[in-house]
Amino acid sequence: MPPLARPIAVPVEPSLWDRLSNWASENKALVYTIAGVAVVVTGAGVVYYLNGDDKPKAGTQPKLSKKERRKKKEAERQVETGEKKPSTPPEQPKPATVESADDIPQIDEATVAALSVEQRNEYAQKLKGAGNKAYGSKDYNKAIDLYSQAILCKPDPIFYSNRAACYNALSDWEKVVEDTTAALNLDPLYVKALNRRANAYEHLDKFSESLLDFTASCIIDEFRNENSAASVEKLLKKVAEQKAGKILMTKDPNKLPSPTFVSNYIQSFREKPRPAGLADSIEIPEETGKGQLQLGLKAMDKKTHEGYEEAAAAFEKALELGDLGEYEALAYNMRGTFRCLRGSQQLALEDMSKSIELDPSMTQSYVKRASMHLETGNREEAAADIESAIKQNENDPDIYYHRAQLHFIHQEWQNAAKDYQKSIDLDNKFIFSHIQLGVTQYKMGSVASSMATFRRCIKNFSRVPDVYNYYGELLLDQGKYEDAIHQFDTAMDMEKQTKPMAMNVLPLINKALTLFQQKSEFTEAEQLCEKALIIDPECDIAVATMAQLLLQQGKITEALKYFEQAAELARTPQEIVNALQYAEATRTQIQVQQNYPQLAAKLQGMGSGFPGAP
Repeated sequence: MPPLARPIAVPVEPSLWDRLSNWASENKALVYTIAGVAVVVTGAGVVYYLNGDDKPKAGTQPKLSKKERRKKKEAERQVETGEKKPSTPPEQPKPATVESADDIPQIDEATVAALSVEQRNEYAQKLKGAGNKAYGSKDYNKAIDLYSQAILCKPDPIFYSNRAACYNALSDWEKVVEDTTAALNLDPLYVKALNRRANAYEHLDKFSESLLDFTASCIIDEFRNENSAASVEKLLKKVAEQKAGKILMTKDPNKLPSPTFVSNYIQSFREKPRPAGLADSIEIPEETGKGQLQLGLKAMDKKTHEGYEEAAAAFEKALELGDLGEYEALAYNMRGTFRCLRGSQQLALEDMSKSIELDPSMTQSYVKRASMHLETGNREEAAADIESAIKQNENDPDIYYHRAQLHFIHQEWQNAAKDYQKSIDLDNKFIFSHIQLGVTQYKMGSVASSMATFRRCIKNFSRVPDVYNYYGELLLDQGKYEDAIHQFDTAMDMEKQTKPMAMNVLPLINKALTLFQQKSEFTEAEQLCEKALIIDPECDIAVATMAQLLLQQGKITEALKYFEQAAELARTPQEIVNALQYAEATRTQIQVQQNYPQLAAKLQGMGSGFPGAP
């Protein structure tokens, strides 16, 4: 097998690198997801699929005019009659040739054997011309007969592809696959046959096979065919959805995500004092509902995987035992929180609604329910919950912080900044309001204001490692690599000192990204990711980063394993689909280069025109 092409990162807005390095600061109250995919060609020839809300802009191909696109689309609908290159107009049979086709005797295996090579070639062209005429008249069965005779005279990939077009018109997908496969056996890089077979595979619900053919077609065409590129994107999602269903059937519904993820979600809410009746100093029998609630709250303070698992089980048990009295609303709030973290969104929403019903003054339940609605795309319901919370307590700073998050996610920077500032005005001791304000100012283009905000954060929260980590992210975005590394190192040192048993691994991952971007330092970057995965084996962002680093080095098979692991770690059905899209994109790269070794050089040539290519 030929060596696989080595991929090089190419800037894509917003790129995976951007999402990885900015995840913690941009998604404190929400779930990290890899949203959607779009096709791009990376440097040195690896097809990869990245995107966000904005589609990658084609950097090398001019945009066709409306008239040109219409002509191109019409040409693609017509049966091919001559040259195989899509840009070359099909060869039209001469009128005399078509008219003289009736003079050709019926061709079968017996008669063709008596013909000379020259006669066979001549008859084949006449039969093809007659077949084209029949196809144009929509007499598909007659066209099939004529193309079949032409094939007997001369097995030509165009004849097989044209007959496949007839079967395509008759929706005989198995026959389309059979004929296009025959054409591709004669000419493996025949784009039109690849597209026809891909379309047939899709109709047969063979999405992986269809994805492979469309991807190969896109590479051969250098992504000039927008329809084929769109088909790759669509099929990538279909394949992922198919495989996600299988994962969901075997997925443990009680499994929590990584402690890094859980901690980041929980600390996006201001820490509130424990109810007096549930303090550690008060002895409550563990076999009671209140005892289990107390046990769960105490376990959360460990901030470890075991501690969070213990807490989740305790909150479930507390409500099973009941007799919680005034703490019942809190119990539903906490159980709903952990159900949300496990990906059981509907059950989590029901718990938050019950908490609100029992105690409408508990504004945190409204805010958490809003974050769940936002995660599932229900912005209006999320906004309604935020407004309900304000009506209960307009001086709760958490409400404004999370409303700012809603604005931030939708890139409404002015409104986000206003609400972060409101949250700070009500309580200036919550570090993440300051951090998010600084990030928002940066997004607005006010770099000087953003840097000033972070300098104040360092002065006022000098012992909080998160400040240095997120400040480093903004420095990294500005290309100030050494300064960024210094901030990440400071954050890591503080994490070791303040939380040796529950370190946040994001500074490790951010430093890994910086080393790669600064000088393509793979070895140390990989070591940092490996260290992060030792500390937090189920950290999805560490897994995704490791996959990317391996992909950049051409270790595509190894990268695939990490992308598949990311899918296993995903919480919700949509997150699983998103992660699987990356895995399937990588798997398809491997298959394309294995099945079409001659494309490796073409990929290298395509990659040389992109930023980051050697």
